[in-house]
Amino acid sequence: MTLGESELILNPDGSIYHLNLLPDDISDTIITVGDPERVKSVSKYFDSIEIKKERREFYTHTGFCKNKKLTVISTGIGTDNIDIVFNELDALANIDFKTRRIKENKTRLNFIRIGTSGAIQADIPVDSFLLSSTAIGLEGLLHFYDSEHVRDLNLESELASQLRWEKFGIHPYAVSYDEKLANTIVSTDIRLGITVTNSGFYGPQGRTLRVPPKIKDFNTKLANFSFENRLITNLEMETAGIYGLAKLNGHRAVSLNAILANRITGEFSSNGFKTVDRLIKYTLDKLVS
Repeated sequence: MTLGESELILNPDGSIYHLNLLPDDISDTIITVGDPERVKSVSKYFDSIEIKKERREFYTHTGFCKNKKLTVISTGIGTDNIDIVFNELDALANIDFKTRRIKENKTRLNFIRIGTSGAIQADIPVDSFLLSSTAIGLEGLLHFYDSEHVRDLNLESELASQLRWEKFGIHPYAVSYDEKLANTIVSTDIRLGITVTNSGFYGPQGRTLRVPPKIKDFNTKLANFSFENRLITNLEMETAGIYGLAKLNGHRAVSLNAILANRITGEFSSNGFKTVDRLIKYTLDKLVS
């Protein structure tokens, strides 16, 4: 099947529409960060940078770190942006832009998210690291795709039964990490946990400024949920979309979280930039070792 111009949208120079990238601009190992400024916080540790491109909130650097080719790209915040970034990165790897046809031989990409997050268990310290073994999406992205075969339907059923949030229009989906990729990164310095991906930062994460949230016990209900002796550990805004789209396209993905807040104890990191920098250096060391 040939993909139409309104489906696979290319710029006049042949680059993919939103990311402004050509197929040769990316590595098969891709670090994603939310903040465009964090791209250079990662690439400053590269030995060389071969590609620097940007459009809107999507900044990309590709280079070499100890002879390993790496790409770091900013996604912006939220799974709406994840939908753009991950579909277009897959297109760069697995669609022939000249013929507009899907390649017969697929390239599997490795995605590593380096992000920030807030814990909802009191025993998770601020400034610690957490790897999401499972992500639960409350924002609905994967319901727009034929995705049941990559989801943890048992976890979804248990969570829906306990929360009873259908009346609020919330239908959780759950997707697990790639264990093989995770095994190259985990250590005693990183805790595993179940991460909830939210559609926003304030009301959708139970925060109250001037407008009260509709679900009053949002974080308490999530924190009290247990599945196979595992608890929900933290909240953020991208991981479930990353895991879902990566698996649907045959890629590997893990999400690393720098815990900057604990919503139960009320703590917020006073060394957030240093904590994120430690996580960046830790991740790069694992990827090139």
